[in-house]
Amino acid sequence: SGAKINISDGSCPERIVTVTGPTNSIFKAFTLICKKFEEWCSQFHEGGGAGGGGGNTRTPITLRLIVPASQCGSLIGKGGSKIKEIREVTGALIQVASEMLPSSTERTVTISGTSEAITQCIYHICCVMLE
Repeated sequence: SGAKINISDGSCPERIVTVTGPTNSIFKAFTLICKKFEEWCSQFHEGGGAGGGGGNTRTPITLRLIVPASQCGSLIGKGGSKIKEIREVTGALIQVASEMLPSSTERTVTISGTSEAITQCIYHICCVMLE
């Protein structure tokens, strides 16, 4: 992808993946990461014994981004207009936490959907943050 990817150690249940680089490289990296998550989730659910045989049903995945609180206003937009536009264009569910993380100046942005919806959503978030 051309992006630099750093994964935190596995000592906690959630690991932080830091992706840095040009927007296009970040987009490519998240595309690959989301496809891997989707593959893993579908394998996990197929082997889970729950039955149901959904056929072409795709397992939604959820990512949480850590975003500087100073950028969240522009991501939400006036009256929620920007976040609504991103939801409509990408088909992803996106939610910005109202509170900052403990001892931090950052907030979480939770994104759920198919790998394509999530990667498109991340691309739009990157574009907003670069404005």
